[in-house]
Amino acid sequence: MVEECITIIRTQESMVVRGIAKKLQEEGFATELVDDDPDNVLSQWGHTTLFICYLAERILDNRVAVRNLERIAEMLRERGKKAIVIGEETFREDLYNAIPALRSQIWMKRPVEIGILVMTVNKALKEATMGSSRKKILLVDDDPAYAKIIREWLKGIYHVDIVTAGMQAITYLVQNAVDLILLDYEMPIVDGPQVLQMLRSEPMTAGIPVIFLTGIGTKESVARVMALKPQGYILKTTTRDELIEKLSAFFARQHT
Repeated sequence: MVEECITIIRTQESMVVRGIAKKLQEEGFATELVDDDPDNVLSQWGHTTLFICYLAERILDNRVAVRNLERIAEMLRERGKKAIVIGEETFREDLYNAIPALRSQIWMKRPVEIGILVMTVNKALKEATMGSSRKKILLVDDDPAYAKIIREWLKGIYHVDIVTAGMQAITYLVQNAVDLILLDYEMPIVDGPQVLQMLRSEPMTAGIPVIFLTGIGTKESVARVMALKPQGYILKTTTRDELIEKLSAFFARQHT
């Protein structure tokens, strides 16, 4: 079996969690255990195909654990990652009410049957692999509302991740490969041109195609954008159909 990387997130130390990790390793899956600190989870992001969240029996009584899980659930949702959540069926609805982002993930009740878990893991990995065949786009824009609209437009065609600052983009790209960066031209602190210069100066990111997003369409501003030699520019007034057409044309050119 080809190894797939699975990260198990535990909300407390447990022999059961270690047993699950051991069984998955015996089945041929590369498996790692991390505590439920969001920074620990983020450090696993680039090489994890599937996450498993093993919840403490009464997790809702632990405010810190709930807050951490809420942040992790939002990260999973925003970045389109799948997770299997294992918890007490009795508290399932209360957990969903506390953390709505968990509703989109796969639920399994405790105690988990290992054979069913392995079957669920294989199914989830198959779906994740099918989704990974889509082109991956990183959208860098300091306006979260606009960014979410663009991701909604492209949902089902491309895999779109969002960061809201230039330095976040650099950090993300150290751990994740993408096929295209859609880069806001005007951002505070580190603007689009500065981000592009940093990307081009690093061998790891120098070859990633960049298309600027800009809200200014004058001849002078367009000339200024193109002087930085991106792969193109898109006005923020572009409609959904126009954006999809431009991106389709761009990726088609990449294969000619």
